[in-house]
Amino acid sequence: MSLRCQQSPVLAGSATLAVLGVVLLYFGEPSGYGKYTGSLMPTGTRLPARAAWFLQELPSFVVPAGILVGQPRALFGPPATALLGLFCAHYFHRTFVYSFLTRGRPFPVVLLFRGFFFCMGNGLLQGYYLAYCAEYPAEWYKDIRFSLGVFLFILGMGINIHSDYILRQLRKPGEITYKIPQGGLFTYISGANFLGEIIEWIGFALATWSLPALAFAFFSLCFLGLRAFHHHRFYLKIFEDYPKSRKALIPFIF
Repeated sequence: MSLRCQQSPVLAGSATLAVLGVVLLYFGEPSGYGKYTGSLMPTGTRLPARAAWFLQELPSFVVPAGILVGQPRALFGPPATALLGLFCAHYFHRTFVYSFLTRGRPFPVVLLFRGFFFCMGNGLLQGYYLAYCAEYPAEWYKDIRFSLGVFLFILGMGINIHSDYILRQLRKPGEITYKIPQGGLFTYISGANFLGEIIEWIGFALATWSLPALAFAFFSLCFLGLRAFHHHRFYLKIFEDYPKSRKALIPFIF
């Protein structure tokens, strides 16, 4: 373990993520953007969705990428470097691709600031741990936890990107009406995009076999699972012809 590693902030950051997840479940309300902007955040300054998502997600890429720059550059260097690269790849897409394609509603500035600082803190936590605290044996690339975790991460990212594509196609530029998503995992669940991201972070936690990644996966499950539940309830309420067999987050189960 590097002498630069300080376990106390790693434990504190991981505990904070877990507590935030529990708090979200306790109050049971989704974050007030998108479908819930009007009901949960009726007043306040808003930014266009594309600018807001870019600014919010940016520290999740910049902070760990800045840490990654100082690590060994070999394509198959230390496992921790490759794992940090996966984290950066996700947030590169969220920052520089998703944010410029989204057709969402204007985003409350207060939530932008909350999200910005959350992304900065989590990016620092995951990057710091992998760069300065994580220790993996040379054969970690052959470990089933790494292989299965990376597979789940890539699978989840693919589901997330494909589901976001389906959602974007529901609206023409400038439209704000809601339609029933069809195709892909939306055939079975209302929150296909959320399930994809949850699978990603479960895979990341498995591949890194670390407390910070596990805490983030738990937070993501709470945050995105709650959002999927409310999306499902929203669709059932406004669409009389919404498929009754479709579940919220887990096909055929929930």
